[in-house]
Amino acid sequence: MSTSTAGEEIVPTTLGGKAADYLDQRLGIAGAAKKNLRKIFPDHWSFMLGEVCLYSFIILLLSGIFLTLFFTPSMGDVTYNGSYTPLDGIKMSEAYASTLNLSFDVRGGLLMRQIHHWAALVFVMGIMVHMLRVFFTGAFRKPRELNWLIGFTLFVMALLEGFCGYSLPDDLLSGTGLRIMQGIVLSIPIVGTYISYFVFGGLFPGHDLVPRLFTVHILLVPGLILGLITAHLILVFYQKHTQWAGAGKTEKNVVGLPLMPVYTAKAGGFFFVVFGFIALLGGLVTINPIWVYGPYVPNQITAGSQPDFYIGFFEGVLRMMPNVEWNFWGHTISLNVLLPSVIVPGILFTGLAVYPFVEAWITGDKREHHILDRPRNMPTRTAIGVAGIVFYGIGWINGGNDLMATKFNLSVESITWVCRVLIFVGPVFGFWLTRRICFGLQRRDRDKVLHGSESGIITRSPEGQFSEIHTPLSQGDLHKLTAHDVHRPLTLTQVTDANGIPAPNVRRAKLRAKATQWYFGQRVEKPSAEEYHESITSGHH
Repeated sequence: MSTSTAGEEIVPTTLGGKAADYLDQRLGIAGAAKKNLRKIFPDHWSFMLGEVCLYSFIILLLSGIFLTLFFTPSMGDVTYNGSYTPLDGIKMSEAYASTLNLSFDVRGGLLMRQIHHWAALVFVMGIMVHMLRVFFTGAFRKPRELNWLIGFTLFVMALLEGFCGYSLPDDLLSGTGLRIMQGIVLSIPIVGTYISYFVFGGLFPGHDLVPRLFTVHILLVPGLILGLITAHLILVFYQKHTQWAGAGKTEKNVVGLPLMPVYTAKAGGFFFVVFGFIALLGGLVTINPIWVYGPYVPNQITAGSQPDFYIGFFEGVLRMMPNVEWNFWGHTISLNVLLPSVIVPGILFTGLAVYPFVEAWITGDKREHHILDRPRNMPTRTAIGVAGIVFYGIGWINGGNDLMATKFNLSVESITWVCRVLIFVGPVFGFWLTRRICFGLQRRDRDKVLHGSESGIITRSPEGQFSEIHTPLSQGDLHKLTAHDVHRPLTLTQVTDANGIPAPNVRRAKLRAKATQWYFGQRVEKPSAEEYHESITSGHH
């Protein structure tokens, strides 16, 4: 790169410098690169969750390219004569046969298959945990609502991508999953049959599905995910990263490490940690042993096998639903499939996508937020999140009710009925308990601000009374415990004008007032300056 100082031009001497100078003279990128390479990123372990997702996606791409070279996406029949002798001479699809060859006859094939599969699980799990972090800390608030929607779409794409890849080998387990999926599609009134014919190319299983899934799995969805990740990172870069409250941290700055060289070096090292962890799993822990299940045969079904973890919820709520069907005008509506597999997940996912906009409407908060909330300081939001996790968790647990019945010698019907009750009671209890815990933690924070933290030193007064010495908090800790806002519910001041005519949108205003009352009606006030001064002067510390 060349620069001029007092009219003297510095000529680059290294190969890298000459290359940078060549590009700068044609693209003028030196100024932008210098500014962006010094961009500051906060340093906290929870911000590494997004990087886990990014790195596992890179591993998915690299391992997927290798697998694509050997996989045959065809439903054409062949007779297997490979190295796995228990299936020798068995008729199967080319897709299943090529997956067996990948596992037993291609050098390193089984390791790459398992790395690919484990990376997919880490990718989906990473997105889920990352979204939970964003939700509980309020990182979705203005100006990041769009990035939340991008992240949500990434989550849906990751589920779709995982399911497509999981279904490609055409083994008995994946075939059973596809059969269930076809049943779900058929349960959709009016258009279900048409969608099924469009997706499967005719009657199930047909000969078109695996080639179509292959195209979706290696081209369409990865391309969308790559585009969404790019948009997500551009927005993170442009809007700057959120950060936790602390000394010197405000809504207008970011305290942390520069992108170059410190953050880049740490991120590069972390990639190899993630890669090593996934490679270790791929090398040591067997996953999806398709040779055990055998090729897919429509009149057979696997017993005791489980799908990937992210399918567990959908299968659990499907197993939970009683057998209810409506028949009228010559048509059958299978509520036992439609309700748990389409309507319930639809409501759950829609609520997840639009939550930032609902909360912004309720609170009326139009400000930009770059400082994260501590979950305890937003008890209702935290409780909603926990209720959602409990709901999801109970559905997920019921997805393995057959295994639990086998392992613990229980009745599968009893487990199902317990889960049917818990899926209604559990979220309500989780919501109530979480709010109680949040308010309790807020009161403890208030007490620490006013009286300091417990030192563990017990003293005895001349009168014989015992007491513990409290040590004052540092200024940084005081700021951390008092930096949050205490929201208050809205009140309706005028519902009619001077002539007694109802004000415009009064019903909407009433609904919003009730919502804020539910959200912020119960709260713990922060210590006032007078209370803090009194605690200092009275010697309560």
